Amino acid sequence: MKIAIIGAGAMGSLFGGLLVEAGHSVKLFDIWAEHVRAINDKGLKIERDGNTRTVKVRAFTNKEDMGFSDLVIVFVKSNHTGNAAETAKDILSEKGFMLTLQNGMGNADIIAGIIAPERVIAGTTSHGATLLSPGRIRHAGAGPTVIGLWDGGDHSGVKPVAEALTRAGIATDCNTQIRQVVWEKLLVNVGINAITALTGIKNGQILDLAITRKLSEDAVTEAMGVANALGIEVRKDAVAHVLAIAKATAANRSSMGQDVDNRRVTEIDAINGAVVKMAAEAGVPTPVNSTLTALVQTLQAHYEEP
Repeated sequence: MKIAIIGAGAMGSLFGGLLVEAGHSVKLFDIWAEHVRAINDKGLKIERDGNTRTVKVRAFTNKEDMGFSDLVIVFVKSNHTGNAAETAKDILSEKGFMLTLQNGMGNADIIAGIIAPERVIAGTTSHGATLLSPGRIRHAGAGPTVIGLWDGGDHSGVKPVAEALTRAGIATDCNTQIRQVVWEKLLVNVGINAITALTGIKNGQILDLAITRKLSEDAVTEAMGVANALGIEVRKDAVAHVLAIAKATAANRSSMGQDVDNRRVTEIDAINGAVVKMAAEAGVPTPVNSTLTALVQTLQAHYEEP
């Protein structure tokens, strides 16, 4: 399968490297020239459990050099989703599919406004990765990946994508209720990301203090109320599930935490901010998520100040 990955950060590079090792033709696309140059010159370095291997994969900064692909996977930050979809439109083969495994809510809808909805696959992944330096990443953890057609139509095209990912060591299941799956991943991010980003703590430290744990629980409970108001059925043990994820990834710094550490724009608007926006439309109060959103937005707006 010919595969293009738009957004060759930690996760995009990880998936690209694994898919190359499985025998697929993969091209990475990113605007970070230094990273692209390092990958092309020295190969992609993937660290896992203290060992590092090198994967030869082609990377580009110019979409005109990409050619056409049967599958385009998007790993950009949510605020760049529209641009990524426009790029994908130019490099996607006539019967190809576009897959988003991005964090947050709203990405698939943005893509489906640019790419034919019946060609948009959405999903979640539990794999974790960290960008260490240009051309070098750490595979921080593995877990299930779930994908499905966003418009709920004919899922026959989803199975080959799941099989390709699974052969690459990315165990992937198909699910026709993918909106529920994306919502449940959103709940995990709602309960972990903003709190760790604002406090500088790691995921597991959310459990250290009762007051921090309650903050996470309240944020998730609010988001569950929004999901229910919108007719989305999420798991009833979502709060306990989020705390279990925090414990299982105790040593990790959340992606939003890494963004704040590196003074990058976060995905707050697609996570807690998305809950707040949907809550307003549904008439559901979300004071905790509103506060977390406002604080992260304030923090990132003042990165350049002393």
